[in-house]
Amino acid sequence: MAKIGFIGTGIMGHPMALNLQKAGHSLFLSAHHDAAPADLLAAGAVALASPKEVAQEAEFIIIMVPDTPQVDDVLFRADGVAAGVGKGKVVIDMSSISPTATKAFAAKINEKGAQYLDAPVSGGEVGAKAATLSIMVGGDSDAFERALPLFQSMGKNITLVGGNGDGQTAKVANQIIVALNIQAVAEALLFASKNGADPAKVREALMGGFASSKILEVHGERMIKGTFDPGFRISLHQKDLNLALAGARELGINLPNTAGTQQVFSTCAALGGSNWDHSALIKGLEHMANFSIRDK
Repeated sequence: MAKIGFIGTGIMGHPMALNLQKAGHSLFLSAHHDAAPADLLAAGAVALASPKEVAQEAEFIIIMVPDTPQVDDVLFRADGVAAGVGKGKVVIDMSSISPTATKAFAAKINEKGAQYLDAPVSGGEVGAKAATLSIMVGGDSDAFERALPLFQSMGKNITLVGGNGDGQTAKVANQIIVALNIQAVAEALLFASKNGADPAKVREALMGGFASSKILEVHGERMIKGTFDPGFRISLHQKDLNLALAGARELGINLPNTAGTQQVFSTCAALGGSNWDHSALIKGLEHMANFSIRDK
């Protein structure tokens, strides 16, 4: 079993770390930002004062934090991961961050003699708890093979996409598809409801045809019931779409539907909904239409 450092035990990181622990791996946690979760400590995890100390103790160092600046800080602060790594160690960033920054981070870690994988995930809190995450990996194949047993303790669909940055690129593509699917479902239910149809019955009918999707199944039901407690917050999806739109500008391409969906998320944020589940995008459309599908 491996010695694993895990930095970032929030909504996603906590259950992911727990699944690694259940698989028999030894965990080393950093308490530089927040106290380590009590259940992980009770089961044998060790809390250390800094990311550097975690990197010194562990063979694999997993990072699961919200955004690019946080990964940068964990890696390259004075007592960061980079100060504690060397030959034989593998740094695995499972956050969803900039592909461009990822390539720069990987190069700096490689200079220390360590290997680097970007391995963002899809599947949300439910997938993290059930160890059914999809994991999109960028990096060297030998580092991927070394880390594969760890990934298999956290997920089911595990793909080596390509070199460093390609895992993050795949995740951005995933977030574009998810956002546009949410927008499509929300627009369809709003249209049906405004036209006098029962949105629940419309959803039921659509689930049997070519329009059926996981988004229609899960988030369509949330939209109809108005249950928007966050599994994945609007603010985080906005961050991912910002990465997509920034990348598009760098590449000289246009993503008009992505930009439109981001505008609706911004409407939700202006309504105080940054911490709503991303399925609450429909509330932005409802605001613009001055009509709610739940008020029929």
